[in-house]
Parts: sequence; structure tokens; C-alpha cells
Amino acid sequence: MRAAEALEAMRWLPCADLGDAVGEGGLVVIAPHPDDESLACGGLIARACREGRPVRVVIVSDGTGSHLRSRAYPRLRLRGLREAEARRAVGALGLAPRHLAFLRLPDRFVPHEGAGARAAVERIVAAARQADASALFVSWRHDPHCDHQAAFSLARCAQQRLGARLFEYTVWGAALPPLAPVTPVTSGFRLFVGRERARKRRAVAAHASQTTGLIADDPTGFRLTGADLARFAGPFESFVTAGE
Repeated sequence: MRAAEALEAMRWLPCADLGDAVGEGGLVVIAPHPDDESLACGGLIARACREGRPVRVVIVSDGTGSHLRSRAYPRLRLRGLREAEARRAVGALGLAPRHLAFLRLPDRFVPHEGAGARAAVERIVAAARQADASALFVSWRHDPHCDHQAAFSLARCAQQRLGARLFEYTVWGAALPPLAPVTPVTSGFRLFVGRERARKRRAVAAHASQTTGLIADDPTGFRLTGADLARFAGPFESFVTAGE
């Protein structure tokens, strides 16, 4: 399957309620960076919280790669800012900040293997057990960012330990060359998040360092465009069943 075909298939996955899609257990959302949880899974998190389902969010990287040249926000200050934004974001979704874990792996250098990766898998497994999770949600293995691909590898290892279901969501799939070969999208579900859209908007807006000119002294710094934000503002979120 080609990337354009896979993205189109995601748009037409069957709609399902959470109970039908993932069973009765809790959920763990594994986000490569602070903001990915709100962009791709904000509706999912808000819906699960509204239904009283246990949720944990694990943010893998420290997020300090977004503004490498900022003097006003050196690495530790930027990490603190992005973690504070993430706490406000999950709070807007209805999740207590104590259910948010930061692994603080280096942005742009999240490991696929080795001691750092094994420790990260242990943290994900612990979060899943706290939530009695029946499903994990992580970035698509083909997302064109090294940290997103590494997060998938970590989640796959955790899933194998837990026996839980694993679902993939895309953040940057639209940036792939349309003809790039990818794993076929054969199953998954779309979640209607119409009732959760206002909460999701507030959560995304909480990541002001990524959506506004808050950090003004780095002209090369990352900022989500209006087109980027529009891709995540619709009434559905799509999740692909992670096959082999």
C-alpha cells in the first residue's frame, strides 16, 4: 500500500464506540512530544474521561527540540514550559495531571533500543497496569519523524509484555510522499468526537509554545500552521489496528 492510499483508508475506517473498539479496560496514550496527545487523541482522551474510563498519558520526549536557538528558553526552561502546557492540556480534556507521565527522553533522539528504551518500556507498562489498560494508542510507525517511529517501537514492546491491543494514530502522515510504501491499513476505527471538540480545542491551545509566537527569539522554531491545526479539528479521530 502507498502512503496516500493508507491515509485515505484511515479517513474511511468504520465508526465505533470505545467499548466496541477496545473493550472495557483503561487506555494509555503514548505521545512522542508534548502536544501530540492533544492533536491526535484529544477527543479520545476526553471521551474516555467522560465515560469514567481510566486513562494514562505518557509523553516520551522532553520536547526541547522545538526551539533550539532560543536564548530566552534554554533547554531546561523550555522543558518546564512544555510540561506545564501538557498538564494544562490534559486538564482541559478532563484528565487529572497526576495521570500524566513524562519520560524526558531527548527530543529528536528517542531510542529504539538499549537501556533508555528498556526503561521507557517499563514506564509504559507500569502506566498501563495502573489503568488496567486494554488498549495502547501510539504514533503511526510510518510518521515521518524519528521520535514518532521510536515511540511506536516502545509501545510495541510494551504491548507484547501486556497482551493489550495496540492502535496507531498519525500526526505527520500527510507529509509522506504519496507513493511511499507503508504497511497496509486493514482495520481500525474512527471515533466520533463531536461532543469533545471544545475540550480538544482548549487542550491544543494550551500548547501555546507550539501554536503561537510565545517564543519570539527563534525564527527557526517550530510552530503549527493553521493548515496543521485544521487537520485535527474535525469531528472524528482515526486509529489503525497495529498488525505485524
